[in-house]
Amino acid sequence: MKIFLYLYLLFIVLTPLEAINEMDSLLTHLEATMAQRDQFDQKKENRISQLKELAHKNNNNLEQIFFINNQLIEEYLTYTLDSALHFINENINISKKLNNIRLTHQNNIKLANIMASSGRLFEAFEILNSINKKELNDPLLIDYYKAFIKTYNELSFYAPLSSNYHKYYSKVEAYTDSLIPYLNQNSDDYLSILEKKYRDDRNLLECKKINTQRLSKTKMGNRLYSQITFERSLLYQLEKDEEMQMKYLILSATSDIQSSVKDNASLTVLALLLHKKGDIDRSHEFIKFSFDDASFFNSELRFKVISEILPVITEAYEHKTEKQQRKLQTSLMAISALLLLLLIAIFFIHRQLATLRLTQKELKNINSKLNKLNLNLAESNKKLNQANDQLSESNHVKENYIGNFLSICSNYIDKMDQMNKKVSKKITSRKIEELLAETKSNKLIDKEVKEFYKNFDDAFLHIFPNFVNELNALLRTEEQIILKSEERLNTELRIFALIRLGINDSAQIAKLLRYSVNTIYNYRVKVKNKALGNRENFEQQVMTIDAVKD
Repeated sequence: MKIFLYLYLLFIVLTPLEAINEMDSLLTHLEATMAQRDQFDQKKENRISQLKELAHKNNNNLEQIFFINNQLIEEYLTYTLDSALHFINENINISKKLNNIRLTHQNNIKLANIMASSGRLFEAFEILNSINKKELNDPLLIDYYKAFIKTYNELSFYAPLSSNYHKYYSKVEAYTDSLIPYLNQNSDDYLSILEKKYRDDRNLLECKKINTQRLSKTKMGNRLYSQITFERSLLYQLEKDEEMQMKYLILSATSDIQSSVKDNASLTVLALLLHKKGDIDRSHEFIKFSFDDASFFNSELRFKVISEILPVITEAYEHKTEKQQRKLQTSLMAISALLLLLLIAIFFIHRQLATLRLTQKELKNINSKLNKLNLNLAESNKKLNQANDQLSESNHVKENYIGNFLSICSNYIDKMDQMNKKVSKKITSRKIEELLAETKSNKLIDKEVKEFYKNFDDAFLHIFPNFVNELNALLRTEEQIILKSEERLNTELRIFALIRLGINDSAQIAKLLRYSVNTIYNYRVKVKNKALGNRENFEQQVMTIDAVKD
């Protein structure tokens, strides 16, 4: 029973994580598809160019040109509004020359559909009302009723008054009833009507079944797939399931881009949802992409929809950008302040070094005078010389470490200058997320720790070149420390190197070497247990290891 409870809890925890991972993956794929827009559009342009070349052949008759124009109209319908209108009007003129009323009606119905899609509803009704329904065969009647349904749908959607909405929507229902008898029940047109009926009745379970059936008959990268997935998102909108709504909007938008559909709504709705969730960067990126598509398609209706959304998202994006810039400016000011403090510290170190050298010079003069004292002071002089030797060694250690410290400070100034330039460059190019990722990384700290170890090893062994051999001489033969080929000192040797420099406190050693106090204590005990003689005197013996004097 406990196992089942554990598995159930694990499922509850992991299911949201899987959903998040899937959403991130879908959004990443959508952004990658957006980056390839020019490639998909080029394929569309190549098809159009081939059709135009075919249309301009000298031996084409009017029927052949009409047929090719029809293919061009299909290519342009969701790509470029003006071009689609051009070829529809050209085909209307050809059908009149051929005196073919069926072809004239066919193109007038297409023209009415385009007028409705672009918001020019008065022109759409004028064209449809000019058509004599009795002159239409069954396929044209289907297109005729669908055009009326589309036009009244658009009119009801934008109707400001509730009474007008119901009036126009009753027309949609009436034309739908007229259309259904002409449709094959397995056709997408029929299933689409059935799905919409279930959706309007809020029978979402049956609605999903129909949508799944339609979706199984198509695939990503064509206009029908984009429409069906968009309609699927409407179902989840009614269920208030924003995650699933976003999923199908992403799929629809991805398919739109792959099929070069410029007259689309999926990406605009997705931008609104992302703005609501606080993903301002993606929201701004998507609404700009939608605006570019609408500009290319040149639909007043699509411009109107996007123009109501674009300022809201743009304002949020600019506010976020300004906030990030203020944070970065604060960071730069802090870095500049630290750099100033470092320069001040270097100044004082340099002044202290000058004082130390002056002291050394004076001390040497005193020693010279003391050496000239009479022989009665020989014993005292001997002791004084021993003290002087110890002081000289101490000064030698300090000189080397101060020189090394100055070199390190200089390197850090260069690194901070490079970082300052790098931060400024990334701010200028707005690579904010990349800069944040770099500042969160531990790579820089790890690199600097390795550099610290190397500098310490080099400086210490410069002063105590025989330290490793002399320390090993204090250990049993089988317990002596053997370094790897690329090592100069290891952790054990660095601990006792610090002890030799007079740093005996484990907490201080742990802080310098970036280990825990317990780890330092264990290393000290471990090495002392390997001592050749009395382990209690081992650290005192380490202190007797000599430095090389200049």
